Amino acid sequence: MGTTTMSATGAVTRPPDAGGTPRRGGFALRLTGLLTATGVLLLVAVLSIAVGAKAIPPLDVLHALWHGRSSVDGSVVLDLRLPRTLLGIAVGASLATAGVLMQALTRNPLADPGILGVNMGASTAVVVAIAVWGSTDPAFSVWFAFGGAGIAAALVYLLGTRGRTGPAPVRLALAGTAVSAVLSAVVSVVTLLRPDVFDRFRFWGVGSLAGLPLSVLTTVLPFLAAGGLLALGLSGSLNALALGDDTARALGSGVLRTRLLGTLAVTLLCGAATAAVGPIAFIGLVVPHLVRSVTGPDHRWLLPYSMVVGSTLLVASDVLGRVVARPGEIQAGIVTAFAGAPFFIALVRRRRIAEL
Repeated sequence: MGTTTMSATGAVTRPPDAGGTPRRGGFALRLTGLLTATGVLLLVAVLSIAVGAKAIPPLDVLHALWHGRSSVDGSVVLDLRLPRTLLGIAVGASLATAGVLMQALTRNPLADPGILGVNMGASTAVVVAIAVWGSTDPAFSVWFAFGGAGIAAALVYLLGTRGRTGPAPVRLALAGTAVSAVLSAVVSVVTLLRPDVFDRFRFWGVGSLAGLPLSVLTTVLPFLAAGGLLALGLSGSLNALALGDDTARALGSGVLRTRLLGTLAVTLLCGAATAAVGPIAFIGLVVPHLVRSVTGPDHRWLLPYSMVVGSTLLVASDVLGRVVARPGEIQAGIVTAFAGAPFFIALVRRRRIAEL
């Protein structure tokens, strides 16, 4: 292990990390890892376009992407599987980014849009929109999803921060569970009393990428992009916030501004993603913990890594759902729940859950 030394001017010189790698080497290593993860995402994306009820060889996939709808396979690739894959990439990145933001803003390692009620708030608002106006068009329902996500997030935060101790992780998790239960009951009541609403909601409610045209992505992409760029712009402020509110203020970071902008980014990301494909759980919880074990707590790396890994995980879950139930398929939201639940149980059963 290296030791801390002091220069002739009295400045403290910090040693390299425990592995003896200097900072420049650490940057190169993380950049290489990010590029490698991006390469894996591209491979999974090609696999997503190739795998389905009708398997299409990878070379034929590339031919269809290059030459267009010159064959039946070309139409399947461009009209069905390519929009599905691109939507999975965008939604997976958005949910993972929202999970990083929520864990950083609340300093709660168990926070994610699903556990803290944000997804269910968006779902409830969309169900109300379907019941009243009869529309599932994302261009229409996205605004209700935004409102529902924002109201649910504010309510959970208010319930979880009452008292002198501030936003304790357990209190926030309990508040999110309670709010989600109430909103889930509202959804159940509406769908049971209105069979027509249930017919429109049942596939959307489990979180699915199937059968969605490219227009869905073009509708929500501006909101997803705005939320993602806002999150990346807050990376330095989130690093300061991780040191505590007082330290962040001493470093010149606006704590209230960071929390407000972070909440806006979460609302944009979760509202648009949920409006497009329905509620998908555990991406926002699992991915930040997986990535943090590689990148550490630095949000300048944690956020872009999480975007790539979140996209990969959701697209891979969608592919797995098509493979295990041929000729039918299991929706991506169900696959992520099966994969994420054991991870969450293991995380909760740890004797000590690290504070963020």
